[in-house]
Amino acid sequence: MEAALRVGATNRATAALRESTPFRDVSEALLQRIAAIARPARYAAGARVYSAGEVPDDLFVAVSGRVFGCEGLLLGQNQRLSSVNATEPTEVLRINADQLVGLLESEPLEGLDVMQRFATVIQREFSLPAPAQVRRLSGTPLTEEMSTLSLTMYRASLWLRSPRPYLMVIGFALFLGFWYLAVEVWKLPRFREMPGVTSVVKEWLSPAPTYGLSLYTEEYYKHIAVSVWRVAQAFFLATLLGVPFGLLLGWSRKFKEYVFPVFEMLRPIPILAWVPLAIVMFIATESAVVYLAFLASFYATALNTMLGVQSIDESYVRAANCLGASQPQVFRHVVLPGALPFIFTGLQISIGVSWFSLVAAEMVSGQYGLGYVINTSYMMVRYPTIIIGMATLGIVGYATSALVRIAGDYLMEWRVRELALAER
Repeated sequence: MEAALRVGATNRATAALRESTPFRDVSEALLQRIAAIARPARYAAGARVYSAGEVPDDLFVAVSGRVFGCEGLLLGQNQRLSSVNATEPTEVLRINADQLVGLLESEPLEGLDVMQRFATVIQREFSLPAPAQVRRLSGTPLTEEMSTLSLTMYRASLWLRSPRPYLMVIGFALFLGFWYLAVEVWKLPRFREMPGVTSVVKEWLSPAPTYGLSLYTEEYYKHIAVSVWRVAQAFFLATLLGVPFGLLLGWSRKFKEYVFPVFEMLRPIPILAWVPLAIVMFIATESAVVYLAFLASFYATALNTMLGVQSIDESYVRAANCLGASQPQVFRHVVLPGALPFIFTGLQISIGVSWFSLVAAEMVSGQYGLGYVINTSYMMVRYPTIIIGMATLGIVGYATSALVRIAGDYLMEWRVRELALAER
């Protein structure tokens, strides 16, 4: 009989823990171990569960009634932050905080997830003083204590421990495998004239390439450097002009009414349609190429910036106005930080469209660059060089997008901490 009662009490405690957010996804075995160290307690309606100023030794989880307290898991807090009374007859589980942390340390993977969920609950549900932080497991970092670089490295380590890098490798393997089979084994009709993956790799890595372009030739790096310099100029101009322009579009209704219709009319025009006018307007060929790369990048930057401003909750602006903030202060402290995630999303898109706009411009009016390589190789029937140029574009374009993301991490440290906390 006593054994049956103990089993029933354990099952009830396990069910109560399962319903609480921090322990929701914990395995049954760990949940039962936590339930084993929990001590049941009952409080009548109006009874004091704990008082402000008490030593926070225990964490409270409600089995029935309304109580929840987790000050015992806060760093730098030697006293309860507030008093809690039972508003109705209440049954709770009291879990010693030190025993709980020790138990979670014995299961580091699940334990880290539990502590991260505690951090999320505390940050969302409670207003805490600045020093209050969630206790961490041994060997696990706390995002509030980490520098931006450390946070970036921590996110990279989370990425390496996740299935994503292996899925990425599998994706590349499937792509290269299909290319090899379609061209060199099955010899499908649509791929008859395409170079095979083996011939491209041999040409790319050859010290004496058949078509004159490989990793060992100086000309290869000259084409890359010219294209990177053109994109850098176009991207810098697009950011310098597009971000303020987009902020004005989102912030000023009158400015948007005057300018946005013209902006939307010009935005869909393809870059190639601008080539004749670019050559007429800019006598120097180099200026025309940079201008064409700038156009598409400018539209992407301005549009995403405008959407970022418009996405800000109007209540934040009203709150700032109620606190006596001037319009420049609202713009600086509310609008600009709120739009930053959209701005950097736009900049990542911007750097990408700048690359393919540049390639189109180089094919028409360039003398050097990766687009020029691709176009010239097509006319000279150098198909492996076409693939080399395309692959190089992808690698360099990915690297430049990564640099934009890193810059965004440094300027939006709060967002990096949020992503690190969510293990993204």
